[in-house]
Amino acid sequence: MPKKEYIVKLPDEERAALIALTKKGTIAARKLARAHILRLADEGKQDADIAAALSVGLSTVERTRKKYMEGGLAYALNERPRPGVKPKLDEKQEAYLIALACSTPPGDQVKWTMQLLADRLVQVGIVGEISDETVRRTLKKTCSSPGKNSSGAFQP
Repeated sequence: MPKKEYIVKLPDEERAALIALTKKGTIAARKLARAHILRLADEGKQDADIAAALSVGLSTVERTRKKYMEGGLAYALNERPRPGVKPKLDEKQEAYLIALACSTPPGDQVKWTMQLLADRLVQVGIVGEISDETVRRTLKKTCSSPGKNSSGAFQP
């Protein structure tokens, strides 16, 4: 079964938009490559010639043509949103963790460990389960350092 050929014919306003887009100073590299692909495809160039001229893969040119024909200019130029993973801790839970890390450690402990913090979060009922690595990444995101300004610690 032969591949379906997607012929790109840009209306004048879309062609002008692509020209303006490619002359901009700052634009994402993938978006710029897709804009160039569509402009060259509109000029009647073959996929192999476009791929060679822009140093992109042949399948990239084919996919860009197909996306333009299926969804229009915006669909062809922009990437789909990536799903990502839901954060394990929300803002209130993170705030509790930071406050807990800045508090006095339990019993005979000199300082909080990541595992102690994770265990305390589960014990208090903040989360059902959490790993010490999640605690570490959450605390690394913050700039919390107990005593950084108050106890004469070295300033960066």
